Amino acid sequence: MAFLQWLSSVSQTKLDPLRARILNDPYYRLRSLMEVELAASLGIQIDANQATVDDWLRLPGISIHQARVLVQLTESGVQFHSLEDVAAALGLPSDRLRPLQPILRFCYYDAESLYAVRPINPNTATIEMLIQIPAIDDFLARAMVNHRNSNGPYRNLADLQQRLYLPGQLMSELMHYLKL
Repeated sequence: MAFLQWLSSVSQTKLDPLRARILNDPYYRLRSLMEVELAASLGIQIDANQATVDDWLRLPGISIHQARVLVQLTESGVQFHSLEDVAAALGLPSDRLRPLQPILRFCYYDAESLYAVRPINPNTATIEMLIQIPAIDDFLARAMVNHRNSNGPYRNLADLQQRLYLPGQLMSELMHYLKL
């Protein structure tokens, strides 16, 4: 009910830019629990088992240290099944995280499934490994390795995209297969 009251009290001219920012800026850090509810109403969801540090940092009250801990745990194979699991991992009472519930999703991923994507690091991958990824042909795989060898490791996926002049559509396809 508080969300509806807040929504009706905010003028449409103030709300439209906020909606646009929440929808279009993946690094926008939600500032209040009302913004969490607005983001959830716009369909924004964070999968706790695949969230990046940047995803966790979108949530109010989550520190960089906490975000890194959560990502390290999921990268090591820990799966969060509920809000209580996340709270336990951070050593916090569940009630402190409960307001974040509308935006969090808890999906199960079978690591042994044939369909599970196992992202590879483009800073350590060989040409042979890279061409196994859909949308990467021999030319692109060689370019990735040669550019990495001559100009140093990629800092992040945006750096890889900029250095190789990759179109956004291609990066959208690749980002699920690459992890730095």
